[in-house]
Amino acid sequence: MTTFERDARTLDTPWPFTGRADELDLVRGSLAAGRNGIVITGPAGCGKTRLVTEAVRGGDCARVVGTPETRGIRFAAFAHLVPESTSLHGAFQHLSGVRLLLVDDAQLLDDASAALVHQLAVHGRTRLLVVTTDGDPVPGAISRLWTGDLLPRLTLEPLPREETGLLLAGGTGMGTPEPLTVNRLHRLCHGDLRLLRDLLAGARERGLLTRLPDSDEWAWRGPVPVTTAVRERTAHALDRGCPDERETLQRLAFAEPLPLPLDELPLSTLEHLEADSLVHVDDRGAVRLAHPLHGPVLRAAAGRLRARRLSRTPDQWIPALDAERAELNRRIAEADVRAMPAPVGEWLVGEGVRVPAGYAAVRARFARLRGELREAAAWAREGLREHGDDPSCRLELALAAAQSGATPTAHTILGGRSHGGGAVTRPTTRGAAGEPLGDDAYDAVRLGAPERAAGRLTGVFAAHADALDRADGPALDRVAGELEERGFLLFAAEAHAQAVRAHRDPSAARTSRTRAVTLARRCQGARTPALSGLVLGELTARQRQIVDLAAAGLSNRQIAERLTLSVRTVGNHLYSAYARLGAGDRGALPWLVALPDARSA
Repeated sequence: MTTFERDARTLDTPWPFTGRADELDLVRGSLAAGRNGIVITGPAGCGKTRLVTEAVRGGDCARVVGTPETRGIRFAAFAHLVPESTSLHGAFQHLSGVRLLLVDDAQLLDDASAALVHQLAVHGRTRLLVVTTDGDPVPGAISRLWTGDLLPRLTLEPLPREETGLLLAGGTGMGTPEPLTVNRLHRLCHGDLRLLRDLLAGARERGLLTRLPDSDEWAWRGPVPVTTAVRERTAHALDRGCPDERETLQRLAFAEPLPLPLDELPLSTLEHLEADSLVHVDDRGAVRLAHPLHGPVLRAAAGRLRARRLSRTPDQWIPALDAERAELNRRIAEADVRAMPAPVGEWLVGEGVRVPAGYAAVRARFARLRGELREAAAWAREGLREHGDDPSCRLELALAAAQSGATPTAHTILGGRSHGGGAVTRPTTRGAAGEPLGDDAYDAVRLGAPERAAGRLTGVFAAHADALDRADGPALDRVAGELEERGFLLFAAEAHAQAVRAHRDPSAARTSRTRAVTLARRCQGARTPALSGLVLGELTARQRQIVDLAAAGLSNRQIAERLTLSVRTVGNHLYSAYARLGAGDRGALPWLVALPDARSA
């Protein structure tokens, strides 16, 4: 197993801009002729500054930044642009020649600077990019930019888990992170990309990043590195003056990965901590720390004797792990694989504690049924670390490989065992509600042979077989909707894909294709026969050429230069291609172009 040594230069370089293509287009569009700009809001660390910096890259832009230390100084943010002791009118006149102004951390502007930004927006001669952070009080002159309809507002959400994985793959220089590592980093940073870099830098510095055997993926196992940077990110929230509050937070920290019952903690203290968003109390009265990074920070700051007094022992979390496994099995049996919390297993894997193979196999199966194929394979490998010959984990690893299009790999994992149609042999498993979740009968439906499943299915799976047998497009879409509601994203994508061929109405077929692509993109590289029907459609030769280049990652301008076309012509061709393909955005194109012929189930 390879351990990555410290390489500060790799971590200090800017990470690639990832996962905000639609938002970037929106921001750039707000700066086009006839537009006055836009306000971007969102939680701290979600990438607002990086987004606007990317939007103005290569252009002429003046920039001002609010800071907490200068909120009491008149026109402090504009000190480099306007003379000292100027009036509001004078400051406005000095900025009359600025065509684009970027205002970062606008919630920290002094009142005079905030009023100046508002006046610039009112008169509309300067395009404005204004960035504010959620949760902080905003000067009235800034909030009136959007409440007074002077500028549109874009609320930036934290980067999703899938995009976090792409960012880690492209920004670390180490290759692809395995899914459980992505999940852990995404969960710990709570969407704060600054914390993401801090955590990764600390883990790398301490030699906690390893290359997985027989894989090009890397993983992080072991304790959270509570570095100085990580402490600084959390110091303000955890700096409690009340001894009872500090004691309660530490008790919760040392109880992890388990919660504490509400009746074991002082109620008045919990009320204060809950008001400050430091603890979360669920409907069953279980209390946890609200931020997953607070636990490691609190444990690191505690003395050895206190840690010895408060720490949980393995015999306390083993029953909780068994309870998680039972609940996962119950949900599978009831054909309900919607996302559910299972923190004990995730915590143990993250800390480097080997989990029982039986638990790992159930986690793998639950993830695979949800269409999370790479995550399913990761859980199966965790179980095989503990028991290298465990048949349930080996089967789940093979099924994840097969549904990702790697049928030969799946056969190798199982020692060459297979049956007709390229699918992998597996046992029949029926849930308590009669829903077959691993039955060959439903595989037949997914392979497009519903007649082989006659009389062998129940519930939504039987409805799927019936709709496919009748080539009923609307019914297949309804089945897909129910499958998606139950959490079966891959099965839902396949049903929508089958509906594309069944619809007689071209518009309905395009809608089904859009839904199928949207769901399939969430299934971590799924490649199944049903999805291979999502072909590129009836595109002209020029549209196909442009779509191939766009799918390869080229921008409209790069495509225009390569094909000797105007940027507008390229955009028009892509717009027409989107309409024909039923693709909602550029991100769907690589997925569509890369679909192989039907070979695996």
